[in-house]
This record gives sequence, structure tokens and C-alpha cells, in this order.
Amino acid sequence: MSIDVQTSLFDAAADDPPGFGELTGRLRRTPLSRGAWVDHLPGWLTGADQVFAELVDHVPWRAERRQMYDRVVDVPRLLAFYGESDPLPHPVLVEGRERLNGHYAEELGEPFRTSGLCFYRDGRDSVAWHGDRIGRGRHEDTMVAILSLGEDRKLMLRPNGGGAGRTLSFSLGHGDLLVMGGSCQRTWEHAIPKSARPCGPRISVQYRPRAVL
Repeated sequence: MSIDVQTSLFDAAADDPPGFGELTGRLRRTPLSRGAWVDHLPGWLTGADQVFAELVDHVPWRAERRQMYDRVVDVPRLLAFYGESDPLPHPVLVEGRERLNGHYAEELGEPFRTSGLCFYRDGRDSVAWHGDRIGRGRHEDTMVAILSLGEDRKLMLRPNGGGAGRTLSFSLGHGDLLVMGGSCQRTWEHAIPKSARPCGPRISVQYRPRAVL
């Protein structure tokens, strides 16, 4: 698959291996309402553009169609899912999961176990407002960690049902990390809106605990 992506000026040199920075002392936590919070760390992974290119070529991306009211429509992004026993498609993703488990083990009380990948090919690809509430996220506090690769896209957050002036926006790409925790999946919603401006491709890697979808 041939995909053009605008590389980051701050990414590692082409001959340097990808690598993660520290989490402790660098993550910025934003408290939300009703026990929800978000951690954000720009540029956690250096060499992210190299990892992006390899995932584009080696992940078995699939297109899906879903029922939407009275018709079946294309899901506006490509998908891949790796369960607990599935080998991840790149060693950097394994290292990222291990580092997240080491940092959040005490607070989360369990490891991140599964990984979902979404490939947003351009500004027309998106995901609508939702929370990860299939499974335990519907009634338990949990965490979903997102590693972003490729070009920047806006991730939006709002309380369930919306609310004027209460929407947050994070620009994610090129190795940025965002972690949604506490009650975030059941009391807040998040989305990647379509973009009217020209927009390059992005891959989102979502790490989740068991039975959080």
C-alpha cells in the first residue's frame, strides 16, 4: 500500500531506531467531571513515522460495513484487532504496551491486554461520538490508552449528551499518547471528526484491558 505522510520535524533521524520517552513526570493529567480524567504526552514515541510506514504495509487491514438505521454503510476507516493471545504486528507496539503496564499497573489494577488499530486514510475517515462501553467499560472505571502515528488529527471529548463550552480537543499524531481513565468511557464521549482541510493519514493504536471494547 502506497501512502504519503508528512513527517514530523521533531521525529528521530531515519537511521535511528524508534524509542519511547519516560512517562513518569511528563504526562499531563486533565481532570474531567464525574471521576473521569485524561493523560496527554506529545511525542512519547520518537521514530513514529517509521513505525507508521511499516504498519501500513504489514497490518492486515480490513474494511467493515455496519447497519446504520435503515441501510448498511461503509465504516469510514480501516480496522485491525489483536486479542490477548495474538502477536502484535510490530515490536514497538509490544514495548509500548509493556511501558504502559509498568506505569499504570497500580492505578489500573490490571494490565492492558488487547490492541485495536484504526487507519484514518485522509480527512474523510472518522469515528463518531462514542464511549468504549461494550463490556466492562459500561459499568466500571477503566483505561484506554491511544498511541497516535502518522499525521495529526483532532480527538474531541465531551460529556455524555454534549454541553455548550465543555468540548475538549487534542491534536494527536507523530508518536503522541492519550490515556482516558476513570469513568471516562461511560460518562464522556470521544470522536475523530471528519476534516474539511487536506489531511494526511493517521494510525491509532488503542490498548485496552480485558473485556473493554
